[in-house]
Amino acid sequence: MAQYLYITVHPNAGKDVLVSLGAGRFEAWVRAKPVGGRANDAVAALLARTLQVAPRGIRLVKGRSGRRKVFSISEQLHVT
Repeated sequence: MAQYLYITVHPNAGKDVLVSLGAGRFEAWVRAKPVGGRANDAVAALLARTLQVAPRGIRLVKGRSGRRKVFSISEQLHVT
């Protein structure tokens, strides 16, 4: 079963930061520029590090080109 996270992304920021707004909503600031999917990849990597989930368990579901995105996290791939 997957868990969905709703994230507002701020690309080209000074540092990589993920802030929880509660109820599966987050705001993310990433250094990567929004070119060629780099910002999306940076958000996925930030989620993996912060939530301690295997990177292969994170998938962008909606919002490839917008600031508002939906990621799915596979609950079976949590790092122990």
